[in-house]
Amino acid sequence: MDRQPGLSVRLKLTLSYTGFLMLAGVLMLIAGWLFLTRVRHVGLVFPPNYRLSVARDFAPMAAVTMLFLLVFGLVGGWFLAGRMLAPLNRITHATRMAANGSLSHRIQLPGAKDEFRELADAFDTMLVRLEAHVAEQRRFAANASHELRTPLAVSKSLLDVARTDPNRDTGELIDRLSAVNTRAIDLTEALLLLSRAEQRSFTREHVDLSLMAEEATETLLPLAEKNGVTLETSGDIAPTIGSPALLLQLAMNLVQNAIVHNVPGQGNVWVRTSVRPHSVVLTVENTGEHLTPQLVSTLTEPFQRGTERIHSDHAGVGLGLAIVKTITHVHDGYLTITPRPAGGLLVAVELPTPAPHTANQATLPRF
Repeated sequence: MDRQPGLSVRLKLTLSYTGFLMLAGVLMLIAGWLFLTRVRHVGLVFPPNYRLSVARDFAPMAAVTMLFLLVFGLVGGWFLAGRMLAPLNRITHATRMAANGSLSHRIQLPGAKDEFRELADAFDTMLVRLEAHVAEQRRFAANASHELRTPLAVSKSLLDVARTDPNRDTGELIDRLSAVNTRAIDLTEALLLLSRAEQRSFTREHVDLSLMAEEATETLLPLAEKNGVTLETSGDIAPTIGSPALLLQLAMNLVQNAIVHNVPGQGNVWVRTSVRPHSVVLTVENTGEHLTPQLVSTLTEPFQRGTERIHSDHAGVGLGLAIVKTITHVHDGYLTITPRPAGGLLVAVELPTPAPHTANQATLPRF
């Protein structure tokens, strides 16, 4: 934004200090004048022209005093203003560096805690989060480009082979191209869903999280039966506020991951909802292979795949838990993922409950 040039803050502070000092000097001179001319002094007799003579002697002294205060106020005020604004200059320098793309710089203002240091610490915290966010976005963009390039490269290879071998079975080619194209579409839709969720561009409504869990398990029951996985659903009505579509997608991703990453032919998935004093919890627990805490901590990163996903018929696009994490975050909730001692995962999504006055204004539908 273009602004008209104006006085610097240091100059304004200097003039303020000087003006205050001169005002104090004027008041002191007036007090001295009144004391010399108006106050009765016991035992002293003044000549008739005493006030006039005092005024003649007092005026030059007052002028010299005011001139001294003016010079002293300007010089001292300029110095004091510079000392006071030195931390602000460091903050301004760091801000300009951040605006030019250098997010690794930190102010690290020394000294005891005051307003400037609180501002500097808050700015450093913002830079840390911003640097991490930018790094995550760059990594996400690189991974997304790689993931999108893979099906395109496979499609090109299949078409090149078909072009050089006219006698090749076209049915097999069409099936493989269809599978590759479906994967590319799934990846694109997942990326769009992730982007929309991050923008929080959705209308918040009263939602029963237990209904979302029931719908997800009913929809994915055929997949569970195909993989020999037993689904169990239980729990209480879990009222919250959010997007029904996003929360259903959250439940779908959790249940599908629990089915796919399981023990083939003899796995179990437990889907439960519970109510706490100020929140509701959706828990999805499954059997499966033993996972280390280090591996579990990376599962919510985009395009992170376990070993089973690569060889599965429902390999996914590596965004399932990343989408769950984003949807949970935009609903002001908490996501907890812990490995089970017997193998598999326990994933818990905790969301806030509606305020009492809003909960009484609407009833939750049951289907």
